[in-house]
Amino acid sequence: MSAEKYFSLEGFATPAGTAKYAADAISSGRSAKHFRVFDGLYLSSIGMGTYLGDITRQDDMAVENAVYESIKSGAVNVIDTAINYRAMKSEKSIGRALRRLTDEGIISRDRVFISTKNGYITNDGDFPSVDVTEYIHRMYIAPQLISADDISSGYHVMHPDYIARCIDKSLLNMRLDTIDLVYIHNAYESWCHDIGREEFMQKLAKVFEVYEKYRSSNKIRYYGMATWTCFRVEQYAGEYLSLEEVVKLAENVGGKGHGFRFIQLPYNIAYSEALLLRNQTVGSEKGLTILEAAARLKIGVFTSVPLFQGRLLGIKIPDFAGPQSNLAKLIQIVRSSPSVIAPLVGQKKMEHVRENLEISNIDPLDQSQFNDAIKSLMDRPLS
Repeated sequence: MSAEKYFSLEGFATPAGTAKYAADAISSGRSAKHFRVFDGLYLSSIGMGTYLGDITRQDDMAVENAVYESIKSGAVNVIDTAINYRAMKSEKSIGRALRRLTDEGIISRDRVFISTKNGYITNDGDFPSVDVTEYIHRMYIAPQLISADDISSGYHVMHPDYIARCIDKSLLNMRLDTIDLVYIHNAYESWCHDIGREEFMQKLAKVFEVYEKYRSSNKIRYYGMATWTCFRVEQYAGEYLSLEEVVKLAENVGGKGHGFRFIQLPYNIAYSEALLLRNQTVGSEKGLTILEAAARLKIGVFTSVPLFQGRLLGIKIPDFAGPQSNLAKLIQIVRSSPSVIAPLVGQKKMEHVRENLEISNIDPLDQSQFNDAIKSLMDRPLS
């Protein structure tokens, strides 16, 4: 077999590498305030998501080129994906883009922060004749790595062997030696109708044990929870989770130096719970928002669906901080929110990539501008 088959990119995002990325970006005209520092890493306040697209060669190339251009531009050094996005093909597109960028000397691995997710069942889009059911049976159930009972009604698996295999496959798909961040993907949302919270936390502890094992061998650097509802519902809701309890679980598994450092959740002007809903407790402090709780617990926050998959672009939004496009307003609100490192913007078409990346040339809103923007949004109905 050829050497190409075994190529993998060494390294991971480092403080020095990401600082160099930020310095180069700022010297070429990007806003100095565009980058946020978390755990020493300089991370762009706009990240790229890779959820949307079909399982086609055309979309493979579109995602690859969008990742390539986003990183090359100096505007984005945060790339987010999941093993099930486009049936593994988004991860593979990222791998090819990173190979091009490093082969051409445009970036080194230590300048970019790559995150993925696992838990959902998926097939491999490079073998379209093998559907999800057959793939899971062949790869996991027949070899007795998992049983059918390990799959939730939400098509999710938290069995340690499955999680480990997913990490191995993500490393292979993206041609990486180390992934910066791995999330368990919509886990509680996928299990809460099948099992109680106590049993779920036991399963989550087993997942965290796998993540800590992979951290110890430097295959991943951090882990977290990518969520949909569990951190943005009332405390009495069946899908509710306490962030503090999850952090304590990570401490029980990995000690004070555990790797649970990030969460991801939806946040936009329609899904405003992260900013407004006071559903979290940390120590003696009650009535905290999830963004406030994350700050207290030193957890970084990335946010999903800032444009609500384009559905918010057509509504009328009040002007704040001067006239701007709806796109700029929507991203500015999220990237300027306290505790948010970056919204993850899905982009595939080159015109969308260019339009989205222009926002990195302007400063995020300062506290006064942000407060005025929130007041204007709350005082006036959106239509």
